[in-house]
Amino acid sequence: MNAEPTPAVPPDSAHAVTASRLCAWFIMAGWPAEQVLQAAGVRIPGPDGDGGRIPDISVWQKPPPKSVWSVASDIALVIEIVSPGSEGIDAVTKVREYASAGIPQYWVVDRDGAQTVTLHRLTAYGTYQESAKMPLAWLLQTSPADHLG
Repeated sequence: MNAEPTPAVPPDSAHAVTASRLCAWFIMAGWPAEQVLQAAGVRIPGPDGDGGRIPDISVWQKPPPKSVWSVASDIALVIEIVSPGSEGIDAVTKVREYASAGIPQYWVVDRDGAQTVTLHRLTAYGTYQESAKMPLAWLLQTSPADHLG
């Protein structure tokens, strides 16, 4: 008997609302809409060849070229919103991959009651260091410029 492959489950509506709120926060603060993207492919170099990730949100230093997979060198920040079952990937695997790609900042939004946002900044050693941790509601009361740069 052949088993049908299980289709990928899309993120739930709470995930989508969080992503929309973050995108709106950047755009309302003056970040160009063509530089704040949801589900844009990012090429991640690896020891066995290039791979790719599709972060929930990517914030670009300049508009990326029109392609399916863009290089990470023009990214200022990637944001992942934790989904049930993705905790380990978001906290371990993606941290390592985004750091190796040289992405200056990586933020993770947890699905706890406060929607805790953990901000990671790339160090001179090529690894991320936690720079701040705060509830999403607090983050959205600040300016993106307070955290990027």
